[in-house]
Amino acid sequence: MKRLVWRLVLSSIFFAAALIINVEILKIIFFVVSYLFAGYDVVNNAFRNILRGDLFDENFLMAVASLGAFAIGEAPEGVAVMLFYQIGELFQSYAVGQSRKSITALMNIRPDYANVKTEDGLEVMDPEDVKIGDIIVIKPGEKVPLDGIVIEGSSMLDTSALTGESVPREIIAGSDLLSGCININGLVTARVTKEFEESTVSKILDLVENAGSKKSKSEQFITKFARYYTPTVVIIAALLAVVPPLIIKEATFSQWIYRALSFLVVSCPCALVISVPLSFFGGIGGASKKGILVKGSNYLEALANTEIVVFDKTGTLTKGVFNVQEIHPEGISEQELLELTAYAENYSNHPISSSLKRAYKKEINAERVSNVEEIPGHGVSAVVDSKKVSAGNVKLMEKMGIEYNKNEFSGTVVHVVVENIYAGLIVIADEVKEDSKNAIKKLKNINIKQIVMLTGDTLRAGEKAARELGLDKVYAELLPADKVEKVEELLTEKSPKGRLAFVGDGINDAPVLARADIGIAMGGLGSDAAIEAADIVIMTDEPSKIATAIKISQKTLKIASQNIIFAIGIKLLILLLSAMGYATMWAAVFADVGVAVIAILNSFRALNVKNID
Repeated sequence: MKRLVWRLVLSSIFFAAALIINVEILKIIFFVVSYLFAGYDVVNNAFRNILRGDLFDENFLMAVASLGAFAIGEAPEGVAVMLFYQIGELFQSYAVGQSRKSITALMNIRPDYANVKTEDGLEVMDPEDVKIGDIIVIKPGEKVPLDGIVIEGSSMLDTSALTGESVPREIIAGSDLLSGCININGLVTARVTKEFEESTVSKILDLVENAGSKKSKSEQFITKFARYYTPTVVIIAALLAVVPPLIIKEATFSQWIYRALSFLVVSCPCALVISVPLSFFGGIGGASKKGILVKGSNYLEALANTEIVVFDKTGTLTKGVFNVQEIHPEGISEQELLELTAYAENYSNHPISSSLKRAYKKEINAERVSNVEEIPGHGVSAVVDSKKVSAGNVKLMEKMGIEYNKNEFSGTVVHVVVENIYAGLIVIADEVKEDSKNAIKKLKNINIKQIVMLTGDTLRAGEKAARELGLDKVYAELLPADKVEKVEELLTEKSPKGRLAFVGDGINDAPVLARADIGIAMGGLGSDAAIEAADIVIMTDEPSKIATAIKISQKTLKIASQNIIFAIGIKLLILLLSAMGYATMWAAVFADVGVAVIAILNSFRALNVKNID
């Protein structure tokens, strides 16, 4: 960019000198020097492209138009065409640089090294060479190189690069550690839980690097438009230069060649080719500032037309932290019921299982448990102290043919069977996130037609959460396959142009995320499978960011549409005036470079997301 700036400065000086000097030979020399400073690379690129068979591009159009102006004695206009075209290119470079800034900042989360504990002390290693189970030390001011669990020390973490949030997060022994964050003040020792390729930072970098590869429909339209448009206008310009002088008596070749050259300058599609992708690139960059990662501009465009938002419940709208609220034993004591259930659920990682083990409060002896069987969508079965224990939902009781307590409870009910005899139930309840009410309110404020919740929890628990949040519909007691079926039903309720977004965070949400028009994963605490299947990742644990993402997408699409209408409208007008002889080369320069600069400046607005929340 600096080199181009100096070239344009020198070109402008010679151009101004040529306009002032009255000596004709010096005038021509100064115009030629000015032209070479401004556009030698454009002419060179045009020549190389012709040799490669790539004839119709902006370099060809600019070279022909400017050299043609020299040929018919309009040297000032020939130089002006090239000079202003390069000024437009300078604006484009600056605009792309600005759009890349937030993404470049995100790229800076990549760690350079890891301090690995060995027998000889600390060894500085490449994060890619660190293995699962290795012990790493993160000093104050260093980036967290890999995902892990804190085993010693406490500190505050700067998570802004991942989440967009400026408030540091406290970590202590037992806390999860996400790579890409910055350790602010304490010395922390952690055990690595994921290799670098599978770590949070690696996945995020991969998402960002590939975001530009998936084009929106607007960008695809511009690519196709330029492919057919450019050769068409070159043919029209050639006919314009040759045909009228042959059939109109008063017409001269110099007059119509000048019109044809003006026509060529106007026809250069740079404003469209540059500004539309730049708008979407700016939108993706602006979203990343808010902790929202968009995997491609096609998803950003689709999000603007969202009519239905479907939420998973546990971990998405609720905290996903279940606690035992009630214990109702039948034939055994409360303590024995809780103990048998905790042991049966010992090998499960489900939040309900974790809450049962937390409530038991004692260390579990794994040797007392055998023959563990997960029953998807129903519960678990295990042998505990030679007793067969089955724990699960109503479906499990009905499958086993067991008579159970049918009273309604506010929460998730775990029914327990010991040796085929009903032993009671345990009620576990989840809490709604503080941000969830705000999320639903914001979605309604931007006129989302339907807000629906799908859950595998009981109908009573689902309806309670739906009432609290003000949702339109709730479907409960669903297996993963049932969720896909419900989403397919809801897809039929939207308009042809409308889109359905599904928001989830668990492994069981991956099929639904993939089936929805737009899959949104809560990436901060979400599973790898959900993040992999999603099109958009919310790096914070805030559902309200979904409304923010929709607003950013709508703003981006509006800017891209403005650029398309403005650029095509002005170009068509000046093309018509050029063909009729009413527009000079200067008007043509404005229709090309001026329109491109205005469209690029308009694209900058996509980066500004300060007032979007």
